[in-house]
Amino acid sequence: MAGLRLIVGLGNPGPEYANTRHNAGFRFVDTLAERMSARFGADAKLFGATVKVDIGGQPVWLLKPGTFMNLSGKSVAAALRFWKFAPEEMLIAHDELDLPPGTARLKFDGGHGGQNGLRDIVGHLGHGKFHRLRVGIGHPGHKDNVVPWVLGRPSQDDSIMIGRAIDAAIAVLPLATSGDFNEAMKRLHTGK
Repeated sequence: MAGLRLIVGLGNPGPEYANTRHNAGFRFVDTLAERMSARFGADAKLFGATVKVDIGGQPVWLLKPGTFMNLSGKSVAAALRFWKFAPEEMLIAHDELDLPPGTARLKFDGGHGGQNGLRDIVGHLGHGKFHRLRVGIGHPGHKDNVVPWVLGRPSQDDSIMIGRAIDAAIAVLPLATSGDFNEAMKRLHTGK
């Protein structure tokens, strides 16, 4: 399987959305860039912010769409076209209601699972054949509470747990960027 060449963190731009559960994808790529002393810069043609980093000896672009979550596909499709990357060479990091805080899961292919950023990306690409990093944020318990939940800030304990899940995912990224996605998945999911 091809290695990763593009990692996209999903979220909403603007200070009012900073540190919300819905911005777990932004938090992931921000943490990754920070660890590599890399700084995002605005990229108008890609409708977002980008930075190039080295992960396990592989050059990888990071992208934060600036289009708001529900229109993420516009930025993602523009980046794939511009860099001539295949969707299979991309990882989308996003918040996941169906996983508890402290859990991160990798997967390839599938639907959008009700996640609006993924829904828009799948709509733009016409398929879901790309890698995903699902960062658990927990579920509020009732579907009517989902919007305020995802747009709200996690408790301090949940934020710490989300940070640990992000750390665990970053630890296996060199395997994924080199093309050994299955081993990265196995290590992340088993903690070994």
